[in-house]
Amino acid sequence: MASSGTSAASGELFKASAAARVDWVDYAKGICIVMVVMMHSVLGVELAAGETGFMHVLVAFAKPFRMPDFFLISGLFLPLVIDRDWRTYLDRKVVHFAYFYVVWVTIQFGFKAPAFAAETGWRDVGLLYLESFIEPFGTLWFIYLLPVFFIVTKLTRKFPPLAIWLAAAALETARITTGWTAIDEFCARFVYFYSGYLFAPYVFALSNRARNHPARAVAALATWALVNAGLVAFGASEWKIVSLMLGFAGACAIITSGTLLARAHWCNFLRFCGEHSIVIYLAFFLPMASTRTLLLRTGIIPDIGTVSLIVTIVGVIGSLAIWQAALRLHADFLFERPDAFWIAPKKAGPVLQPAE
Repeated sequence: MASSGTSAASGELFKASAAARVDWVDYAKGICIVMVVMMHSVLGVELAAGETGFMHVLVAFAKPFRMPDFFLISGLFLPLVIDRDWRTYLDRKVVHFAYFYVVWVTIQFGFKAPAFAAETGWRDVGLLYLESFIEPFGTLWFIYLLPVFFIVTKLTRKFPPLAIWLAAAALETARITTGWTAIDEFCARFVYFYSGYLFAPYVFALSNRARNHPARAVAALATWALVNAGLVAFGASEWKIVSLMLGFAGACAIITSGTLLARAHWCNFLRFCGEHSIVIYLAFFLPMASTRTLLLRTGIIPDIGTVSLIVTIVGVIGSLAIWQAALRLHADFLFERPDAFWIAPKKAGPVLQPAE
């Protein structure tokens, strides 16, 4: 969900105008955001129903790489902007996400406040709301954590990169559990974000190879899928070191998949989802939760796997429908940062183009 206004050429980290987009990145982001919605939808349905369905297998398969890939892509274009002045950098990488976090944590909390009040009283509800600015609320922890990653990476850019990467890898392997989401997820995910920043040229080289040798890329994807599925099935995907390796392997697989889809111009809906991944991420909770409640209470569909699939689809499409409704109702502030909340001059919008 980090901005991706860039282009690439021959495996190098793009040197063209920052106003261009790379098609495969949007495909990869689209795959990621759909997997995120699927995970929340499936686990939410299964928790409420007290049983699992066939979609559980897909969620388990994607667990080793779902968030690693998202964070790696979020750091991929950071080399372009990391040396900007602090005012511009903070505007793009901190204020941007902070604005949407405040808006949408308030919206999400508003929907859940009555249930909280019924359990603990309205006074505690107010305290819970304030706590959400320390402890990320619900599904919004990703955009809460991204500004932290951006700041840490800029502050440490003059340190030896290898030392930073090794420290980040050690944090992931340490499996730190404090009970605080921001701390625990920082330790578990920073290595992937920093890798996107540090190894961006190699990521683009991988994409170029996949684009130029699609048959080999498909064979590599098939091999990866078998290995990943096997390790998940045997429980080995949770082992230390193995989880780190699977995170990177899965990220490479999603990048390769995005490249192949872009090359063939297939599944353009995924590209569209990737272009608007922040829209889906912010708004999917409402159609997801309402559809889950409706289907489970009515019992109109008895199969939990089918219910999970429908909830996932409605979560994705419903969030895009909310976005369109907001634009038509002049509620743009829900998805576009108003001028009053910019602390640096605006940038031109990116234009999609294929990587060469």
